[in-house]
Amino acid sequence: MKRAVLIAASAVLVLACLFAEAQTAPSVSKPAVSASGDAKNGKRIYASHGCYECHGREGQGSVLTGPRIGPHPTQFSVFVKYIRQPRGEMPPYTEKVVSDGELADIYAFLQSLPQPPDPKSIRLLNSEREKGK
Repeated sequence: MKRAVLIAASAVLVLACLFAEAQTAPSVSKPAVSASGDAKNGKRIYASHGCYECHGREGQGSVLTGPRIGPHPTQFSVFVKYIRQPRGEMPPYTEKVVSDGELADIYAFLQSLPQPPDPKSIRLLNSEREKGK
């Protein structure tokens, strides 16, 4: 009887280990899409999917709607992961909604945006500061 219990307990332990290993084993996934995309098409997709509604037409963002995402968004892999599984108010965009290729185009568009001017170079802002002195 002891032997049967010991064998059964060992079998349960082995199965539990195999199950745990299967759960943590890396899954085989398709190769990642590169970040090289078509900026012109990305601008069109950005507008058609309504990204501008929260992030602005130039990715500038707003404290009231959504964060700044352009120019120079985060790394492409992080960008895609966040769009697929966002943590805030943003809805998830699955591959059925926006393909990885389209995300590469949107990313290229965001990268193509010019850097905003330095606030010190904006005369109106600086003239107001000068008046306050």
